[in-house]
Amino acid sequence: MGPDLGMVRVMELSIVVPCFNEEAVLPETVRRLVETLGALQSKGKISHESRIYFVDDGSRDRTWALIEDFSRQHQAVCGIKLSRNFGQQQATLAGLLNVGGDALISVDADLQDDLGAIEKMLDACRDGHDVVYGVRNKRETDSFFKRWSALCFYRLMAWLTGKEKIIYNHADYRLLSRLALEHLRDFKEINLFLRGIVPLLGFPSTCVYYDRASRYAGHSAYNMRQLFRLAIDGLTSFSVFPLRLITTLGLLISLLSSAFCMWALLAVFSDTAVPGWASTVVPLSLLSGVQLLSIGVVGEYLAKVYMETKARPRYIIEKRV
Repeated sequence: MGPDLGMVRVMELSIVVPCFNEEAVLPETVRRLVETLGALQSKGKISHESRIYFVDDGSRDRTWALIEDFSRQHQAVCGIKLSRNFGQQQATLAGLLNVGGDALISVDADLQDDLGAIEKMLDACRDGHDVVYGVRNKRETDSFFKRWSALCFYRLMAWLTGKEKIIYNHADYRLLSRLALEHLRDFKEINLFLRGIVPLLGFPSTCVYYDRASRYAGHSAYNMRQLFRLAIDGLTSFSVFPLRLITTLGLLISLLSSAFCMWALLAVFSDTAVPGWASTVVPLSLLSGVQLLSIGVVGEYLAKVYMETKARPRYIIEKRV
């Protein structure tokens, strides 16, 4: 259960903020987070040892220089610099696994997630929830294509893995108790998809709903190719359905091909056979396409096995401030 600290001491909170080329938005992010921390401390919700940890995921702009500057200006601001760009999921995990605190909250640096929901998350944690998901009420700030693709992805994930294993409209804005975090440490996979891993912990959880704002400044580090890659990672990391679909598809095509062969043999002994039979091309093209698709799906799973067996580090920390 969540930490019962009300009668012992005030909860120590750590906020983890993964950053990649966030120079434009970082000053405002620091200001708002420091204000949020101060307000929660004045209400007695968190201790004065609470900290904000910015994780620089190999930024190519002045993100790390700004983090160093702000760490000197604000006692509550700390920084973790990764040696290169490992990806947003790995950067988030690097922060979570290398900071202290009774409760840890991960939040993006772009200020689209409502920081006012942090207090509700802490209240839910005190009520006994080890995992608290920040869930968007609506996605009006996203484009139509992004809303539509997100809807399709969440529904597909829920269908393939079970509704209890995916939280609709939840990204990476969440609270984890120290208990949940220590068990998250036991998940060693290289191919990270935290939105799918965290529900597998099984601890008491709840959702806090908020309205998502537009990005304050700068540009999102996720383009369509990266979002597609994240979706593929999520699907293949938590379901073997695509592999089973190949087996089913192969069986169906085999039955159809057998029926087609019987029809072709009958046509040979009739007057319906036409020289240069164009229909020959159709089944050949169909079978070739299915075979290539099947090889691609199997290759995707094989690539994941290959990366896991290498057991390379999921992140490398270069320095801390």
